[in-house]
Amino acid sequence: MPDTTFREFLTTENAALVLVDHQVGLYSGVRDTNLLELKHNVVALAKAAQVLELPTVVTTTAADSMWGPLIPELAEILPGDLDVIDRGTVNAWHDSRVRDRIKATGRKKLIFSGISLEVCATLPAIAASAEGHDPYVALDASGTFSDAKREAGLLRLQQAGVIVSDYATLMVEILADNASPTAGAVYEALDMPFSVLVGQISAGYAKQR
Repeated sequence: MPDTTFREFLTTENAALVLVDHQVGLYSGVRDTNLLELKHNVVALAKAAQVLELPTVVTTTAADSMWGPLIPELAEILPGDLDVIDRGTVNAWHDSRVRDRIKATGRKKLIFSGISLEVCATLPAIAASAEGHDPYVALDASGTFSDAKREAGLLRLQQAGVIVSDYATLMVEILADNASPTAGAVYEALDMPFSVLVGQISAGYAKQR
């Protein structure tokens, strides 16, 4: 019987978000993408996940020494009672607290976003797959320190069978129905330029009528 694992859509019941090492010190080295756009996408991803009520696990590495705290843009929008796990392991999955927190969500499909792409997002995604989870990586909500590292990370994800997508598509897939009462709030959280424009046009048209 064929494996349909990655043909099962993401839903509010089967998905969780894992944000790995979105720290000030690491962001200072990002070179493969525009930094402001990256921050926008990470914050939008986290906001939409909150609207959709997805379990969210957040972790840092050596926050008090090497890499510093979470970027303030992300820290400001996370729930106040969310406990950020600071660890020492390179691979977040190898920290038992992180792994147990993720498993406690009861979700099989895990959306990873991390700095750097090839380490912080890729390694735990591969490790989670080995333990029976279905990993996804939000590419435009992850960044790294050179174009070569980005290419290496993407190749390794492809070799490991991890699904790579963009932050908005993953959240819209989970939303599933534009008639949902949460649809407006999800699109507002995603803050996609074209959707903002469409909203403005629609509002203007409504006023004319």
